[in-house]
Amino acid sequence: MSNSRMTVREIAKLVGVSVATVSRVSNGTGQVSEEMRRRVLDAIEKHGYRPDHLGRALAAGRHGALGLVFPGLSGPYFTELIQGFESEAVPSRASVHILCTHLRSDSDDQVLEMGRRVDGVAVMGGTISDEALLRLAKMVPVVVVAGEGPGDIPSVRADNAGSMLALTRHLLADHDLRDLVFVGNPAGSPDVSERWAAFRQAHHDLGIEPPAEPVAVSMQQADGVLAADQLLGGETPRPAGVVCANDETALGVLVGALGRGLRVPQDLIITGFDDMPAAALVTPALTTVRQPVRELTAEAARLILRAAGQPGDAPAGGLVLPTELVLRRSCGCPAPPTGGTGR
Repeated sequence: MSNSRMTVREIAKLVGVSVATVSRVSNGTGQVSEEMRRRVLDAIEKHGYRPDHLGRALAAGRHGALGLVFPGLSGPYFTELIQGFESEAVPSRASVHILCTHLRSDSDDQVLEMGRRVDGVAVMGGTISDEALLRLAKMVPVVVVAGEGPGDIPSVRADNAGSMLALTRHLLADHDLRDLVFVGNPAGSPDVSERWAAFRQAHHDLGIEPPAEPVAVSMQQADGVLAADQLLGGETPRPAGVVCANDETALGVLVGALGRGLRVPQDLIITGFDDMPAAALVTPALTTVRQPVRELTAEAARLILRAAGQPGDAPAGGLVLPTELVLRRSCGCPAPPTGGTGR
């Protein structure tokens, strides 16, 4: 009786050949004797076998899966990254395995274990040690996302410096602001480190003394509310503007400022980075930097898939994707003529 659920391994066992031989016959590739080809084709026809992506992956010595390593999964930023990665993996019929390293004491070991079960891994910058990255890269193709890896490990990241320089110069020169503060923890992310450095560089370029330290908080909206408590609580003079490392913290600062009865931008200017959808929907709409979040992981997936399809070849390149300054009402600029979306 025909059995459409029969697997490539079962066909191979039935005929007495390897999985690779069944795959070569069913795909019409490789060198197989005529007798062997006939036997395999007879078994395929008799039992109704249809090759699937997993069978082809097994025959090629692959897993049919890609790994994605994040520090955590909260917030719209990581949702966008996952969607970008899946946009390339799913059409290639590869499943996606996700590992979060937040609060794990064994992150390096867990990522290395993942490397034994997938065909390649995209790792968010700063999530595991350089030593673990180098070991992982000896096992499978690896791409670092939103950061730079050690050695020759390729990376895909956004142009953090260019647009943060432009944003900070806009606030200092066009709005004649002083006493800006930066909200974000440079030690917690390669992206934030680059943005903090560009923030300071813009001050130096204009002959203005920058703040010595950032307000070091994490990247979620609740952390922005905490930063607002620190900055606007009355113990220190209120800054003229708050430049946040990402949109989520900027939205938290906005909530904290409005909750204290402050007007934005009249009493306080607030800016973000990422251009998440909510940035254009709040009132006032958020001045920010648009980065191609989905494209970061989509490009990483493309590099990994290309390398996985060519055993022995490592993915190559260190790509820097362009960003764009988006001016809206939260910095005092007029609302865009499109009605405020700016997208």
